Amino acid sequence: MSSLSSVDPQIAELVKAEERRQADTVKLIASENYVSKAVLEATGTVLTNKYSEGYPGKRYYEGQQVIDQIETIAIDRAKSLFGVNHANVQPYSGSPANLAVYMAFLSPGDTVMGMGLPFGGHLTHGWSVSATGKWFNPVRYGVRKDTGRVDMDEVREIALRERPKLIFCGGTAIPRTIDFPAFAEIAREVGAVLAADIAHIAGLVAGGAHPSPVGHADVISTTTHKTLRGPRGAMLMATSDEHATALNKAVFPGLQGGPHNHTTAAIAVALKEAATEEFKAYAHQVVANARALAEELAARGFDLVSGGTDNHLILMDLTPKGIGGKPAAQALDRAGLETNYNTVPFDTRKPFDPSGIRIGTAGVTSRGMGEGEMRQIGAWIDQVVTALAKGEDEAEHAITRVLGEVRELTSRFPAPGL
Repeated sequence: MSSLSSVDPQIAELVKAEERRQADTVKLIASENYVSKAVLEATGTVLTNKYSEGYPGKRYYEGQQVIDQIETIAIDRAKSLFGVNHANVQPYSGSPANLAVYMAFLSPGDTVMGMGLPFGGHLTHGWSVSATGKWFNPVRYGVRKDTGRVDMDEVREIALRERPKLIFCGGTAIPRTIDFPAFAEIAREVGAVLAADIAHIAGLVAGGAHPSPVGHADVISTTTHKTLRGPRGAMLMATSDEHATALNKAVFPGLQGGPHNHTTAAIAVALKEAATEEFKAYAHQVVANARALAEELAARGFDLVSGGTDNHLILMDLTPKGIGGKPAAQALDRAGLETNYNTVPFDTRKPFDPSGIRIGTAGVTSRGMGEGEMRQIGAWIDQVVTALAKGEDEAEHAITRVLGEVRELTSRFPAPGL
């Protein structure tokens, strides 16, 4: 960082401050993780200097001798890791990748079906404030109130009635296993394209800790960070040439110009790491840690949506605790426990002041923590939330004490890449 410190000391100091913050806190945000030093190094290379509109062997700029090799390696590694025939590693992030799915298979006004945002779906699955909800005709499914799980009979009923051309399965706050075969059967019955959004669980799928959508979904969309531990990017995958061609055209020239070549290189590195036995062990430990943390929280009286978790993610309704998700998340952050407030199914509060918080175990697992540490983290969450419900004075005392204990824990588990 010597050059950055010399040219722009203000930004350099802020980067250092963020590094210290990440080192000293317990990262429980389900969509975040730590990348390796190798992925960080690949991201910050001279590849950012090169423009590469098009695809390997078919570019609009010269000088692609190196870039073509890098992108081809990333594609081949994605195909091998996930067992697909086609992969596109150019989408800038998850939302543009999902938008490319729409462009590939729908026309404006066509019907798309996805999980409603308040039930755990994503904005780009047809929610009203998203372009996907404004440009297309969205219909939505949710979860059962008594179980917190998707009712596949209801999904089938809605699909038969609305006849969507595109169905999304997956989302952003789903703590249970996604039933890809059941969604595929419904999609075939109504003649819809099935898109599996595995942005949150891609690393678990790659590591064999969650069933794969390959062989069921027509299209697979994923970010490359979160559980996959890559840079901030995305991929689209397919098993048929017909869908592959449509997706490629939708990404470029449909939605994007030149890909971010430094990100492509970092994706390639992350995919190589994800093919190792060490990564498989990490993926299974992520799930084991989430279950241990969920059990600890449930034992302490927390209301877990669906009663627990099958993956890396836990969604909690704090209504029985007498506080909202936003003040709880803010108090936990001050105690060194980084979460995000989140709506829960059938939430009676507003989206910017919802009833729940969402937590995940990918980041803490990447630091080497296990079930014992998860039980301690569950205890800390309980102590802060319980104190907050009693008032600010109680909360500040608990926050100060927990923060010191968190710092001691994080000092024993160095964060990768920092």
